[in-house]
Amino acid sequence: MSRLAALVRSAGLYALALAAVVALALALAPRATGATARVAHLESIVRCPSCEDLSVAQSDATSAIAVRHEIAADVARGLSDAAILTSLETAYGPSILLSPPTSGLGALLWVGPLLVALAVVAGAIRVARRR
Repeated sequence: MSRLAALVRSAGLYALALAAVVALALALAPRATGATARVAHLESIVRCPSCEDLSVAQSDATSAIAVRHEIAADVARGLSDAAILTSLETAYGPSILLSPPTSGLGALLWVGPLLVALAVVAGAIRVARRR
């Protein structure tokens, strides 16, 4: 039983360390303020339509430059980030975003690894209890 307690205690310490790292990363993350920062943020999460795995901020392709101008114009018009991303998805398809959506089927890409990790931890605890 002491082995199980040690396993649970070490898992708790790892969870606490992970929470501290996440909190530190959030605290040190740059804050987006102003139109220029919004444009830069949107450009960093939108994929270049003619490139592979590059954001429009990283690419000098003609299509990337066109998307950058479109994003800047939409921000200047006062559209929200969600409205801008939705219009880009409508024009170019869902693959225009570098990260998968957090709703619908795309949610599985975010939740799936967490579920696998939980299953591994549950299996480890179950094996530890049998011993």
